[in-house]
Amino acid sequence: ALSEVLAAEVVAVLAEAMATLRDIWEEIGIPEEQRLARTRAAKKHIQELLVKMVEEEESLKERLLASIELCQQKLHSLCKDLQLEPFETEEEGTILEREKSLRTRVEALLTQRRDRKEELKNLQEQEQDLCDILCTTPFSIDAKAVPSLEELDRYRCHLASLAAEKEQRQEEFVHSRKKIILLMEELDHTPDTSFEQDVMSKDEEGFCLSTDNLAALQELLHQLEARRALNEAACAELRSRIQMLWERLQVPVEERESSAVH
Repeated sequence: ALSEVLAAEVVAVLAEAMATLRDIWEEIGIPEEQRLARTRAAKKHIQELLVKMVEEEESLKERLLASIELCQQKLHSLCKDLQLEPFETEEEGTILEREKSLRTRVEALLTQRRDRKEELKNLQEQEQDLCDILCTTPFSIDAKAVPSLEELDRYRCHLASLAAEKEQRQEEFVHSRKKIILLMEELDHTPDTSFEQDVMSKDEEGFCLSTDNLAALQELLHQLEARRALNEAACAELRSRIQMLWERLQVPVEERESSAVH
């Protein structure tokens, strides 16, 4: 391996350096005792440097092992929160590879948990808007817990059902409202109750589409239709009586035609 070659080179460099030092000491004429002292000093310096390097790498190893243990704990907790199968720890590979793999897995699950909670929040906001319009109770779900994928699917289906119900009720309201407006104009009726005023309001979106309101809307429509039917019957009776009186009084056709426009 390349690292082994480099390690051998380090040994060779040290041997060469010590040989050079000995040559210099001999050339200078340093006594043997001083040479020995200098050699011991060089050895000590090199040992201290190597010990420091070993300690740093041991510390790195301990940090990596601690990170692996912490990641395993986080994975266990995240799998539980996300309602996933427990994560099986990989024992193969180097410490560095295992730590990186576990850390990457933790980051992926954290992203998944964040995305689920964010989607749940958005779905709840949409639901609240629909429930305000339909005057219904929101879907029961724990907003603090991380929803499962199945729960999110059920929630989406629930919202789709609410949206469809809103469209159906809105269509029913608009259709009935148009009839009511025409009837009130025909009957020259001025809205005199708060409910009638809400129905006639230009703000159609502000009308609460509850089942009670829609039932009251149909009841108002039926009342107005009944009043129109009574008025039409009264008009028909009056027209019949006028026709009969014209016959009795022998009113000329010209006079009858001039009154017929009314």
